[in-house]
Amino acid sequence: MKVLITTDLYTTATNGVVTSVRNLSRELEEAGNEVKILTLSDTVHSHREGNIYYIHSMPLKVYPDVRMPLPRTSHSQKLLKEIIQWKPDIIHSQCEFFSFHYARRIAKRTGAPLVHTYHTQYEQYVSYVLPGRWAGDFLVRTFSRERLKKVDIIIAPTAKMKQVLEDYGVKNDIEIVPSGICLQQHQGRMTEQEREQMRQLLGIPQEHRVVLNLGRLGTEKNLDEVVRLFALQLQRQPNLTLLIVGDGPAREKLCQQAKELGISDHVIFTGMVEPDQVQKYYQLGDVFVSASTSETQGLTYIEAAANGLPLVCREDPCLEGVISQGENGYTYRSPDEFLDEMDKVLADPDWCVCAGQKSEQIASAYGREQFAQNIQAVYQAAMSGSQEA
Repeated sequence: MKVLITTDLYTTATNGVVTSVRNLSRELEEAGNEVKILTLSDTVHSHREGNIYYIHSMPLKVYPDVRMPLPRTSHSQKLLKEIIQWKPDIIHSQCEFFSFHYARRIAKRTGAPLVHTYHTQYEQYVSYVLPGRWAGDFLVRTFSRERLKKVDIIIAPTAKMKQVLEDYGVKNDIEIVPSGICLQQHQGRMTEQEREQMRQLLGIPQEHRVVLNLGRLGTEKNLDEVVRLFALQLQRQPNLTLLIVGDGPAREKLCQQAKELGISDHVIFTGMVEPDQVQKYYQLGDVFVSASTSETQGLTYIEAAANGLPLVCREDPCLEGVISQGENGYTYRSPDEFLDEMDKVLADPDWCVCAGQKSEQIASAYGREQFAQNIQAVYQAAMSGSQEA
C-alpha cells in the first residue's frame, strides 16, 4: 500500500502529533507499506530527504513552531507533482491547516481516499490568537465542521475527541484509534547507579522524592496549577522536588511563579530533552502529575505508565482506561483531593510498587504496532468505501 502522510509539524517540534506521525510511519514501513511524508520545511527552501518532502515556509508568530507555506515556486510544484505521479493509495492528513490543503489537492488529483486524524482541541489554544473565548470557540467549531466535510473517515485518538467533534456538528464517520508509543523504549530500566548519577547532575537532594511533569510548557497545559498545588504539598512533606521536563512559552511565568511562592529551591526545569532520552527522566520520578485538560491523546500519561509510575492527574475524559482509580493512580477534581491523593501515594512505598506494575500492564495495550494495525484497518475501510462510491 502506498501511504502519503501530510502534517504541518514533523521536525520543527516534539509533541503528540510529531510522535504519532513518526511512530505510525515507522510501523507502516516495517509492515511492508511504502510511505511518504509531506510537511513544512523549517527553512525558506523546499527540498526532499528520502521519503520526506519539505515545502518551504516561514514562521507564523501566533504559537511557537507554527509555520505557514510561502507562495509556490517551480521547485515546490515539482515536489508536489512527484507525489501526485507516485499516486498514493491513501492519504492520511494529520493537521487541519496548511498541509491539509495539499492533502485535499493530491486526493483530488489522484482519486485516493482522504483519512484525517483530529489531534487538537483548539478551544484550549484560541487565547494565543483571540482575546474573546466565545468568538474563538465559534470559529473553531465552524472551521472544523467545514474543513472536515470532504474527508472520507476521521480518526479520533480518544472517545473524548470523538465527542468533541460530534458536539461541533461533524457528521463524518469517526473511528477511535488510540495513538501508540514505542513500548520497547519505555520498558527498559536504568540501573540504580545511573539514576543516582542523573539525580546528582540535576541537583536533586538524595533524600527527596520526585514529583514529575513532562511535556510542552504551554499555558493550555495548566502547569501553574501543578506548581501551586506542589507548594501546598511541600507544607505537608518538605522533602520533595518538582521536576518539570520540557520547554515552551509558559516556562518564564512558571519560573516566576515558583519564585513568588518561595519554592524555587524545590523546582527544577530541565528544558527540552532529546526524544530518545525521555524514558530516563520518567524514571527519575516517584509519581507523575498533570493538571491539563487540553490533552486529546495523553501520550505522556501512557509513557509515564509504561515507565512504571503511579499517576495523579486532574480528572479528564482522556484518562479513561489509563488511570485505574486507586490501582495505578488517582484523578482529582479539587486541591484537597490532590493533596489527599498525593499523601496516599507518597506514604506507601509498597502500594507504589504495585501501582507501577499496574501502570506497566495498562500501558502494554498502547504499543505502536497495534496502533499501526488499527490505522491500516481504517485505511482499508476508506479504500473500500471509495471503490463502492
